[in-house]
Parts: sequence; structure tokens; C-alpha cells
Amino acid sequence: MVKPVRHVVHVAELNDAESAALGPLLRRVAAAVTEVLRPEQVYVCLWSHANGVPGHLHFVVQPAVRADMARFDAYGPALQMAMFREGAVPGKTEVEAVCRRLRAALSGSLNEV
Repeated sequence: MVKPVRHVVHVAELNDAESAALGPLLRRVAAAVTEVLRPEQVYVCLWSHANGVPGHLHFVVQPAVRADMARFDAYGPALQMAMFREGAVPGKTEVEAVCRRLRAALSGSLNEV
């Protein structure tokens, strides 16, 4: 049976089981991103504001690659903001291809792709 999703706005609202699951989940996803994309670093950030009001927990797991750092002449939060300002997003085909590879990495079957 699948447990219903609970809406929370602050990390402090997570119960013990939720907070215990969060770290390993973020580590596992960051490891898959590292395995698939080989970035310089994987940024893991919490964004939660919508129109200046906390709306929900939203973790961003972003591969930081040298090409983006050079293109935007930035890194860390400045890189994320520069990319947001430009609306830099990959194309649908690229996203679908990366998603297939990430699914395989997360399921332990990357060699099958």
C-alpha cells in the first residue's frame, strides 16, 4: 500500500521517518546524476518560495558542468540564478534521454541502456 503524500512547507515539519529517508534519497539521486552526467559537482538545494511565500519543499538536484560555468561566467547560486534568468533549459529529447539513463542508474541497471 502506498502512503499518501503529506504536504509540508518547512524541513522542520518532517517527521522522524521522513527526515531519515530524505538524506539517503538525496544521496542516491546525486550519485545517479554523477554516474550518468559526470559533472564537476552536483548541487543540492532547497527552494520553497512561490510569490515570496513558502509553498512546498522543492529540492533541486542540478549537475554543475564546466560548460555552463564558462557560458554564464558563474558557479554556485550565481550559476543557478543566471540559468534561471535566461530560462536555460534542455530540449525535450535531451531530457527524455537523460531520464532514461537516470532511471537505469537508480534501478541499478545502467548497463542495460
